[in-house]
Amino acid sequence: MEEENFRVERDFLGEKKIPAERYWGIHTERARENFPLFVPPPSSLIRAFFATKWACTKANLDIGLIEENIAQAILKACQEGLEGRFDTEIGVSIFQGGAGTSLNMNLNEVIANRALEIMGFERGRYDVINPFDTVNLSQSTNDIFPTALRVATLWEMEKLEKAIVMLQDNLQRKETEFAQVIKVGRTELQDAVPITLGMEFGAWAEAITRDRWRIWKSKERIKEVNLGGTAVGTGLNAHPLYASKAVFYLGEITGLPIARSMNPFENTQNLDVFVEVSGLLKALAVNLRKMANDLRLLSMGPRAGIGEIILPPLQEGSSIMPGKVNPVLCEYLEGVSIDVMGKDHALAFACSSGQLELNHLLPFVAFYLLSMLEELTAAITIFAEKYVPFIKADIPRCQELFDRSFVLATHIVPYLGHEKTTTLVRECLAENKNLRDLLIERGFFTREELEIILSPSEFLKPGIPGWGKLKRNGERNSAT
Repeated sequence: MEEENFRVERDFLGEKKIPAERYWGIHTERARENFPLFVPPPSSLIRAFFATKWACTKANLDIGLIEENIAQAILKACQEGLEGRFDTEIGVSIFQGGAGTSLNMNLNEVIANRALEIMGFERGRYDVINPFDTVNLSQSTNDIFPTALRVATLWEMEKLEKAIVMLQDNLQRKETEFAQVIKVGRTELQDAVPITLGMEFGAWAEAITRDRWRIWKSKERIKEVNLGGTAVGTGLNAHPLYASKAVFYLGEITGLPIARSMNPFENTQNLDVFVEVSGLLKALAVNLRKMANDLRLLSMGPRAGIGEIILPPLQEGSSIMPGKVNPVLCEYLEGVSIDVMGKDHALAFACSSGQLELNHLLPFVAFYLLSMLEELTAAITIFAEKYVPFIKADIPRCQELFDRSFVLATHIVPYLGHEKTTTLVRECLAENKNLRDLLIERGFFTREELEIILSPSEFLKPGIPGWGKLKRNGERNSAT
C-alpha cells in the first residue's frame, strides 16, 4: 500500500505532516488533535466567517495594504467558501478552547492555500500568501469571530422570523375556522366555563405574535459589530480607515444592515446581547411547548380521551399496537423546545464566564445560539406546514363533552346564585343528569333562554351572558 502524500508545515512548536490534499495547515491539525470530539461548526457561522474575511480583504486592498493580484485570489477563495465549497475543509470542532482562534486559523489556512492554488503556487507556500500576515491582516480572532457570529445570527434570525410568520398565519386561520365551535374550557385540567375552539387557537397565535415582535426588536443590537477593533477593541495594528471600510463591505456582501459598534472595546468583552437573544428564543420555546402539549391533550384518544380535535396522521405510531397514530410533530416540537431551554441555560453560563477583556468560551456560545435558531426554525417550519393547516375539529365530540359537563353552571350563577347552582350541580352528579335538562325540567329556564345564555356572542364578551335579552322576555327565577 502506497504511503499517503504529505506536506510538512512548521510553527514555533515544531513540524507536522499535513495531508497533501487538504487546504488546512498546521494550526488546524494541532487543533484537531487537541479537540478530538468533532462537532461541526454551524454552516451559517462558516459562511459568515468567509464573508467577514472577504470584507476585510476588500478594506485592506482599498487602503493599499495588500497587492491587487493577491487580494483578488483571496477574494475569490472567500467567495468560493461563502458558496460552501470548503465545508469539508473546516476540520476543527466548534467545541474548542482558545476563544475561537482554532476556527479562525482554520479559515485563514484554507483561504491562503486556495488563494495560492488560484495564483499557480503549491499549497503551503506561505512566503507568498501567509495565513497570519496576509489573510488575517488587520484582524484578530477577537473581532473576527464575534463579528461572524453576529452575521450568522442575523441570517438565522431572518429564517426563524419567516417560520414564525407562517405559524402565526396558520394559527390565525384556524382561529377563524373554529370561531363557532363551542367546547369546554378547562382550568387545572378540570371543566371550567364555555369557550370556543377558535379562542384556543387565537391565544396560541397571540403568544407567537409576541415572540415574533421580540425577536425582530433584538436584531437592532445584534447588528453592531466590533470589526476593526482587533485584539481588545482598540484597533491595534489596524489602519485608521480600515474599520469603517471593512464594516461597509461586510454589509455589502451579507445584505445585512451591519453597523460599527460605538464602543468596540466593550463590544469585544461583553456578550449579553447573545444572552438577550437566547432568552427570547427560550420564551418562544416556552410558548411552543405549551401549545404542543395543549394540542396533544385535546387530540388525546381517539376513543378514550378528550378527542376534541383530530391531528393529521403522519406515520404509524407503534411497532406492536395496530392502528395507533402518535402526535409525533407535537412531540418533536416539545423536544426541540426543551433542548432550546437547556441551551439557553448553558449559553448564559458561557457568556458570564469571560474574564476582563475577552470571553474564552465564545465558540460554545456560537454553538448554543446558532443551534437554537436552526432547531427552532426547522421545527416550526414543519409544524406550520404539515400539522396546523390540517387540524380538524371533532364538532360532535366537542358538543358531547360540553353537554355532559357543568360549564353552564357559572353562567347561571348571576340568575340563581352560587349556593342554589352548587346544589343543582351536586344533584346532577349524584343522579347522572344533564344540567341543562335539569334547569329546564325545574322551570328555571326555557330551552330558548339557555341557547341565548350559551351563545358565543354572549359569553365571548364581558358581562352576564343573556342578561339583557332574558329580562326583555320577563324576569326569571333568581336568588340574587
